[in-house]
Amino acid sequence: MEVDVIGDSSAVGGPDGMVWYASYGSNMHRDRLAHYIEGGRPPGAARAYPGCRDRRLPAQSVPVELRGALYFATRSPVWQGGRAFYDPDADGRVFGRAHLVSAGQFADIAAQEMYREPGADLDLGEVLSTGRAVLGDGRYETLICTGRLDGRPVLAFTAPWRMDEVAWTAPSAAYLAHLARGLLEAGTWDEEAVTAYVADCPGTAGLWTARAVAELLAD
Repeated sequence: MEVDVIGDSSAVGGPDGMVWYASYGSNMHRDRLAHYIEGGRPPGAARAYPGCRDRRLPAQSVPVELRGALYFATRSPVWQGGRAFYDPDADGRVFGRAHLVSAGQFADIAAQEMYREPGADLDLGEVLSTGRAVLGDGRYETLICTGRLDGRPVLAFTAPWRMDEVAWTAPSAAYLAHLARGLLEAGTWDEEAVTAYVADCPGTAGLWTARAVAELLAD
């Protein structure tokens, strides 16, 4: 099912305390996300994750398209190349996957991406009322509310800077293949659409072609 969540960024949370965690990077894979929820070390990762207080896997995962742009910057010690970031103010569309989790689980997943210890709830008041909340100056320490889906807020985290305020860094072949497979796992976009999308992002454009990404998937 394709879901377009472009809409009102002042969404309020659902009555059941559930939110949509919109992933546009490695956590589009449910298997990798499971390590952030249940704890453990993903294949190839440099560290183990403590997991969430609530270890239930997402009740649902759906493909989404967000207003904005995906780009690659900084350098991941795990993937040995640029990381995926989301600029909600840039022109374009971002392919992703939204996972239905509790607000507490979202807080614990965000904490682990921020290299913080999970276990504390986040005050989502600011991000729900304004669409953005900056929790720190590190990568993935800015919360974004992109809209709502089925009455629940769709939340993501990214860097505090804009896409044109940082040097772009080419991602590794392994990371590109992982992202492409995560998008294909969603079941909405075909390989042609996925490889073209991944190859056209700032950081990959001009360095990776759609054909080269397709060859990574074939490997």
